[in-house]
Order: sequence, then C-alpha cells, then structure tokens
Amino acid sequence: MQKIILKNGIKLLYKKADNNLTSFTLGFNAGANQEDNQHLGVAHAVEHMIFKGTITRSEYEINKLCDETFGFCNAMTNYPYVVYYGTTLDEDFEKGFEIYADILTNPIFPEIGFKEEIEVISAELKEWKDDLYQFCEDSMFYNAFEKRRLKNLIIGTEESIHSITIKQMKNFYDKNYISDNCVISVVSSMSLDEVLDIVNRYMGDFRHKPIGDNSHMEKIKEYTYEYNKPGTYFQYRNDLQGAKIQYCFSIHDLSLRENSALKLFNLVFGEGTSSILFDEIRTKRGLVYDIGSYIKNETGIKLFTISLGTSYENTYKTIEIINNEIEKAKNMKNFFDKNCIIKLCKSYKLRRMIALEKSIQTSMSLCAYEIMYYDGFSIFSEFDEMKNITEEEIMKVVKKVLVNATIQVLIPNEESRR
Repeated sequence: MQKIILKNGIKLLYKKADNNLTSFTLGFNAGANQEDNQHLGVAHAVEHMIFKGTITRSEYEINKLCDETFGFCNAMTNYPYVVYYGTTLDEDFEKGFEIYADILTNPIFPEIGFKEEIEVISAELKEWKDDLYQFCEDSMFYNAFEKRRLKNLIIGTEESIHSITIKQMKNFYDKNYISDNCVISVVSSMSLDEVLDIVNRYMGDFRHKPIGDNSHMEKIKEYTYEYNKPGTYFQYRNDLQGAKIQYCFSIHDLSLRENSALKLFNLVFGEGTSSILFDEIRTKRGLVYDIGSYIKNETGIKLFTISLGTSYENTYKTIEIINNEIEKAKNMKNFFDKNCIIKLCKSYKLRRMIALEKSIQTSMSLCAYEIMYYDGFSIFSEFDEMKNITEEEIMKVVKKVLVNATIQVLIPNEESRR
C-alpha cells in the first residue's frame, strides 16, 4: 500500500489486489458540511448534475460509456465528502478513469434537463421519508441540534431543493472541486507505476485553485460541533402501527484512543445478537425484533446511537429498560479483563476485514478515511492499538459518553391506532 501526492496536490492511495479487477474512487471534501444554511442540498445537487454532460460528451454518451465500461459504478454525497466510484476490468481501468476524470473536470451544468433533475431529487426526498428508521433518525438530528448541518438532511428540504440554481451549483463546484481537496484511491492488480501514469495523464493538470476571482470566498471550512440537546421528543405519523426509537450521544470530543475504547465497549453493549441490549430487550423480553447501538464517527456526525423498533404499547417500557441498562453499563466492574479485550479485538478485526472484502468497498473506505482523518490506510490498522486499552479506559469513556441522551420516539397518532 502506498500514498503518493501528485504535483497538483491530489492524494493517490494505491493498494495491490490479486484479481483482474480495478476498483477506484475519486473523492472530494465537498459534502454537505461545506454548504451554508442558505444553500442546503447544493452539494448533493452538484453530484447529480456532474453526470448531465461535459464539454465533449452528452449525458446519454456518459451513461452509455459507463454501462459499457463498468461492472459497477455510482456516486454518493455524505456530510463530510462526495465520492464517485466504480469497478472495471484491469484492461478497462484507463477508459473508466478517463470517463470519471472528464465528468469531474469538465462539467457544463446545462440548463437543459436541470428542472427535470431537480424533480428527481425532490422525488428522492419523498422516498427518503418513507424509510421509517431514517425518518426517526432525521427527526432526532433536527431536535438534537440548533446549528449543525446535521440538523437537516444531506439532500436538503423541499423548499431548498427547488430554490437551487445553476449558478449556486457552479459556485460550489468552483470552490470545492479542486486538486488540493481531492483524494483518489485505487485497488488493482495493475502495478503502481501503471496506475500512477493513468492518474497523472487525466488528473495531473486538474486545477489547483478555484476558478476565477474567488478571493471573497472563504476557505474549505473546518466543521464545528455542538453537543446534542438532552430530552425525549415525540413525532407522530398516521401511516405507522408500531414505534421507532432512537438515542444519540455526542462523541466529537473523544480522542482516537477513547474512540477505540468505545468501539470495544460497543461490541459488548449493542453490536450483535449476544450484546447486552439485544439479550435484555429482544431475547429475554421479546419487546423488539431488532436493536443495536452504533458509532457514527464521520466528520460532521460523530455520535453514539441506539436504534430499535417496538410496538406502541411497549414504547415507554422499552425506553425504561434501555435507560436502566445504560446506568448498569456505566457501573460494570471486572468485565473487560485482558482476555476479554483480546477476544473483542479479534472480533472487531474480523468484522472490519469482512466489510473490506470487496475491492470497491476497500477503495471507498480508503478515500473516505483519507478525506476525514488524513490517513486512509488506518482502516487496516485501527484495531492494533485496541489490544493495549485497559478496562479503566473503557469505563472512563462509557461514563463520559452515555450522558444527556437525546431520545426520539416515532409513534402512530390516535387515529391510526384505532
């Protein structure tokens, strides 16, 4: 594995593979975190419009070439980044990379098809709200924060989506899609020299600074956090029979080592069918079908969450049990001995390696980690430090994190319960 910085500032991460496939990702620190409150959803809209045509290719030509060249390709906007990724045969890597380089360096943001694409995004927003767990989480973020970008969906609101203009998208693109802000990751059986030659050929001259006179523009901004507001918030829907419940706790002030300690704790507390939460609430009491806790450590998110679904009748009972288990967890003693920690490290490593088994997932993770943490290859070594973590450190971080929960409850209204 190697990391190379091109002359124009682009970071290239390369990992050797043993098959005849090449998976690659081009990513930018140009996610929703870089928006301002007046332009919610513009980062996601740029991702859509990038594919609408370049100086030399129409949208149809781009789509046709992608179908012919890639076994799989897609793009995604998150809060901390936007990524464009795909998998080709080794022999087609140059062709696939040139297509993506073209759409990312030569987009024209055409007027033709713009309104239709906005309607596509609007339809996507409606589908987003149909996912009840997602809707519950989004409601929780909205109630938990006052100023954070996380308060609103990546995609934006219905109002903000329809207010986006081509000029706004061009301005966002000009400011954020620059070489200093770009990471490329390649997982391939091709040699590094071959990959580097292709990347340099098509991205080596990509602009180093924003287009035009952008002296008035602020620099790529560092994300600022706020703690979640504690409390229990209720949202009612008439298309719901059961209840969805989510908790969140802020973890943005944890060090890397504290985060590792939290990962070890979570393997015991809420990850898997033998976890404390699953055993107490699902196995012993049968109150839920599934329950789990999650560490969302992406830049701009950084939360510890609990998510579950239950019946309306068991809503308050389930919350009471979770709160009791949280308090019990903060007072655990003599559980995380050396043997336990070694087993947990092995379990974490296994799950991480399975998640990275597909080359496209490895490529995406390398790119995302480099953008967020400036160390893409840490995805292969983050479990190494865990072996030296002590029970004292784990319990200290548990007591630090599991306080002042924001609890979001999504339940049916009176009419739908009749």
